[in-house]
Amino acid sequence: MIYPIRLYGDPVLRKRAQPVRDFARVKKLAEDMLETMLEARGVGLAAPQIGLSERLFVAVEYADEPDEEERPLRDLVRRVYVVANPVLLHREGEVEGTEGCLSLPGLYSEEVPRAERIRVAYQDEEGNPRVLELEGYMARVFQHEMDHLDGVLFFERLPGPKREAFLEANRAELARLQKEARALLKELSGR
Repeated sequence: MIYPIRLYGDPVLRKRAQPVRDFARVKKLAEDMLETMLEARGVGLAAPQIGLSERLFVAVEYADEPDEEERPLRDLVRRVYVVANPVLLHREGEVEGTEGCLSLPGLYSEEVPRAERIRVAYQDEEGNPRVLELEGYMARVFQHEMDHLDGVLFFERLPGPKREAFLEANRAELARLQKEARALLKELSGR
């Protein structure tokens, strides 16, 4: 099942998500989230982005950089991560990098600061405890998705003046996304 992706302005994106307790449904939900993410040509997707306020996200590591062609991303997937109830145990170093978001389509910042290396404790799709050490790009992806679980969007990680510049430069697009978010919520509620 492909879910509609919630857009900037949807209140679910600003709420702290609740812990996953029912693991009986996580495997199917994660499969649907993965399909939704691949359809949108993303690298990660958190449950709040599909309207579920739960501490769950999926992410993929690609074998090659996805190109702009419409070839199926599934062919490039090297590893799939299903992450429930993540806890950041350790962070090391800091680097700036480019980030975008499926809930803010078309908007990017090249200067988002993140830890270069992280250690994360989490539960897999069956509820088994796991610990993972990541660095570089996948560490950035995990931190981005974990932020979604706390109601934080990537541009909020920018230092004050850069955040203000991002908001000012994208004011019209953000307003358009908020309007689309309201329309989607209205449609989903059947009104």
